[in-house]
Amino acid sequence: MKHISKDAISQMEKIERLNLINSCTGYKSANLLATKSIDGKPNVAIFSSITHLGSNPALIGFIMRPTTVPRDTYKNIRETGYFTVNHITVNMIEAAHHTSANYELGISEFDKTNLEEEYKNDIEIPFVKGSPVQLYCKYVNEYYIKENDTIHIIAAIENLFFEEELQHKDGWLQIDKGNVVALNGLDGYCLPKLVDRFQYARKEMPTTSFFKK
Repeated sequence: MKHISKDAISQMEKIERLNLINSCTGYKSANLLATKSIDGKPNVAIFSSITHLGSNPALIGFIMRPTTVPRDTYKNIRETGYFTVNHITVNMIEAAHHTSANYELGISEFDKTNLEEEYKNDIEIPFVKGSPVQLYCKYVNEYYIKENDTIHIIAAIENLFFEEELQHKDGWLQIDKGNVVALNGLDGYCLPKLVDRFQYARKEMPTTSFFKK
């Protein structure tokens, strides 16, 4: 097994180090985060840091990179207080990846890709059409991370939309049925497939599958 020390990592060329460290922690979520400015301009950007924080209240979090340069997503969220999270499917990956391009402030990635805005239930913030799981979220708080000058955004799930065929009777969403992709590093798109699902683990009891008898 190859070994690379902290010192060796720090001496790597920037792109090699970026690719290595972004991929070594494993698969990450792949989501399109859509917002709208206070004057009505939509925006959409890919994020790989959105995570579950709790179910009651229903909270998520994500990391915002340093705001030393203008960032439409952060600006819009702070102005309006709302955003949507949209799962990326196989047929969206090229357009989704393009949203990471460094467009000027105020330029909508919806206009630069084939991603389409979708509006529902009188919600003014756009969703991404065709996404099988969509979350409408409200900004709650943020925490500055001084170690790398990033911001941890905390948000509450206000509304949840998903394709009904993804849901099992106990509420669980089997998102691989929706062809939802994950990210390996910054630019590797993967199509996960469910291997198994297990009952709640209890000490001194055998691990029990939901599917295997």
